[in-house]
Amino acid sequence: MARFELKLPKMGESVAEATITNWLKEVGDRIEADEAVLEIATDKVDSEVPSEVSGVLIEQLFGKDDLVQVGQTIAIIETEGDAPAPKKAEETAAPAAAVEIEKTIEAVKETVSAPQDFASSDKFFSPLVKNIAKEEGVSVAELDSIQGSGKDGRVTKEDILKYIEDRKSGVVAAIPASAPVKVAEPAKVVEPVVQKSQQAVPVSVNGGDEIIEMDRMRKLISGYMVASVQTSAHVQSFIEVDVTNIVKWRDKVKTAFEKREGEKLTFTPIMMEAVAKALKDFPGMNISVDGDYIIKKKNINLGMAAALPNGNLIVPVIKNADQLNLVGMAKAVNDLGNRAKAGKLKPDDTQGGTYTVTNVGTFGSVFGTPIINQPQVGILALGAIRKVPAVIETPEGDFIGIRQKMFLSHSYDHRVVDGALGGSFVKRVAEYLEAFDVDRDF
Repeated sequence: MARFELKLPKMGESVAEATITNWLKEVGDRIEADEAVLEIATDKVDSEVPSEVSGVLIEQLFGKDDLVQVGQTIAIIETEGDAPAPKKAEETAAPAAAVEIEKTIEAVKETVSAPQDFASSDKFFSPLVKNIAKEEGVSVAELDSIQGSGKDGRVTKEDILKYIEDRKSGVVAAIPASAPVKVAEPAKVVEPVVQKSQQAVPVSVNGGDEIIEMDRMRKLISGYMVASVQTSAHVQSFIEVDVTNIVKWRDKVKTAFEKREGEKLTFTPIMMEAVAKALKDFPGMNISVDGDYIIKKKNINLGMAAALPNGNLIVPVIKNADQLNLVGMAKAVNDLGNRAKAGKLKPDDTQGGTYTVTNVGTFGSVFGTPIINQPQVGILALGAIRKVPAVIETPEGDFIGIRQKMFLSHSYDHRVVDGALGGSFVKRVAEYLEAFDVDRDF
């Protein structure tokens, strides 16, 4: 019999880790090739990890809710065939004391020479907690020492802020980034003296109230939203658009479009087409911010915020959106939207966005003030299309008529995007929509 190591596969260019959410197979279960063994979740999407071989699961190296790095072995599967001869113990392992000393020395070297990297910790920290720690100079060792009050002992925003306050007031001492290493004996872990946080005051509820814990994705969304508001100086511009020509054109061609292309034609791809054109005209909106640096993006990758059946939100990305015609845009929008609802998105489907569009009009909202999807600098909300009375200008004079109109709400990062750029961009989107050619083919 041979032993096969099932490793966490590479899931995307910028995906380095995932959380195990559920084991689909238990120790002793028979597994067929390409059969799913476990379910994992990244910070964006959920997916399954299949087995590359047929055999029997004999060992699970991680448990539910454990954080695993890409490339790490997560399970052992016993397959038919001869197993490779195991190496002798003295060839594969150093004495435990030497290993501990080497680990300690390496940790000190990394702390002194490299920027703070919280991925080296065995604990899970939310993006918000990491950002606060970096800004306040809290080391990995200090972060590890904080007694978290969240689920499974996780450190919350309140926990780290309380620790920082206590450190400033001298209640607790800061753990130095480096410390002298004794090589005479294995290093011992000394728990720092930390003042216990006060017991949380119970929430008062009535007899009919129900307390529901946020699911994993809602907690992630919550952290991202708070971090975005803390990072970017949000400002908004609004503009009303007459889309009567678009409504009439779509009504005229949607049946033929679906018959020819096998796809439904919604308003979303038409709007996305206009946004992609405007981004080519104003590349200053197609950027991201990294500290004190502005990164100009070569590709125009449009994120489209999509609501999931459970009420959560996800943002799949249309890559190189400016290179798609209307048919290609419609197919991309429908494909990503359908796979988002079915929970079939891949990690790569949510990576690399350079600008985001969200359709708040789907839920009847006239306009909104969306939060920027970091590290992007802008997001456009599409309001509901409504029939409204409007002044129509003609060579013969002005008159009142019924028109189809909507609001565009543009949120942008005022750190790097001024009102002139932010306002001009959304105005250009409106101009493209109002100049829509009713005689165009699809």
